[in-house]
Amino acid sequence: MTEAATAPWLVVCLCAQWCGTCGQYQPAFDALAKEWPGMDFVWLDVEDEEEALGELDITTFPTVLLGRGTEAMFLGPVLPQPGVLQRMLERFSQGDARPLPAGDDAHALLQRTAAIVQARKAQAE
Repeated sequence: MTEAATAPWLVVCLCAQWCGTCGQYQPAFDALAKEWPGMDFVWLDVEDEEEALGELDITTFPTVLLGRGTEAMFLGPVLPQPGVLQRMLERFSQGDARPLPAGDDAHALLQRTAAIVQARKAQAE
């Protein structure tokens, strides 16, 4: 079994504080986090966490990054409707996910974001 098959899912919403659509979407994203307790959900402000983004330029909000272990499965904008992300999570959690091509910036972003998640968890303890 690969690391990706046993690692928890990481669901990251890349947003900006000034984005009104993101602000309206955040309660739905937080509600999904409660429905999927086996997954790590992270709300990441692209301006507060510029270092995590590296060279990646996010221009459409909200943008979602989904991955497991070191493998990013999806990176792209989503409609700010909870049902869209819900369906993606259902599909991906049932094994209908393939990693993005090697070398895709999403893999590095996933690893940097996972480090942020671990740091936040350590601070909360």
